Amino acid sequence: MALMITDECINCDVCEPECPNQAIYLGEEIYEIDPSKCTECVGHFDEPQCVQVCPVACIPINPHHVENQESLWAKYRSLLGQ
Repeated sequence: MALMITDECINCDVCEPECPNQAIYLGEEIYEIDPSKCTECVGHFDEPQCVQVCPVACIPINPHHVENQESLWAKYRSLLGQ
């Protein structure tokens, strides 16, 4: 499951540097998450780091990009070029 950032984002900039896959970027108005790069930190950490540091809790699961653990691991390996 890829994560998403909602419009409650305050653009505090703490999530972007925490993403090991560089999936978070500044969009036109708020930060956004590229679902093709988001593995919910699978392969790197036990929990999504962006969720851990977000001060306003605006990073839920993206209902348009639901994935299971197996597909997140496959995406992680693909991003590493394995």
